[in-house]
Amino acid sequence: MIHVFAFYLFASIVVASGAMTILARNPVHSVLWLILAFFNAAGLMLLLGAEFIAMLLILVYVGAVAVLFLFVVMMLNIDFARLRAGFARYLPFGLLIAAVLLAEIVLAIGVWSFGDLGPDTRMATIDPDVPNIEAIGRALYDRYLLVFEGAGIVLLVAMVGAIVLTQRERAGVRPQNIGKQIRRRPEDATRNTQPEVGEGVEL
Repeated sequence: MIHVFAFYLFASIVVASGAMTILARNPVHSVLWLILAFFNAAGLMLLLGAEFIAMLLILVYVGAVAVLFLFVVMMLNIDFARLRAGFARYLPFGLLIAAVLLAEIVLAIGVWSFGDLGPDTRMATIDPDVPNIEAIGRALYDRYLLVFEGAGIVLLVAMVGAIVLTQRERAGVRPQNIGKQIRRRPEDATRNTQPEVGEGVEL
């Protein structure tokens, strides 16, 4: 009985907070509603026995993505009235994209549910006595090891590419000399001084 009550509680809060994320006029409030939706979605994942996904929702989405959104919205001076001005102009195109994505999702679910492609290889065989996180670790580092390492290489290349593209010389900004920083001795890094009262520190 308690599981049914917890499910309806988490599900209702997820739906309500998701709606408030879209309908809230203040973008900061939208991000806070989104964080509430992530927390309750993590509760739903715990009810399903997917502890790893619940942990990812809290650590990755709430701890990184949502907080990043919140800081960006609060620190950047964005004219949201100007952004909303073009909403009606791009609404038909947005609805078209939404319809195409919905059709792709329905098609993928249909192929997944009714596809007859020989032996069922859609899921890795998992021992029911193995804990959830251990089963995910076995699947990642055994059956899908090459795919997992390939995804890591792609992310590494993307990160290096982003650093290279954004690294540029600007007037008045000294470039970082990494070799000089590494060769610096500890005794050259700090210097203890005892200035007199009323005197500043000589740099």
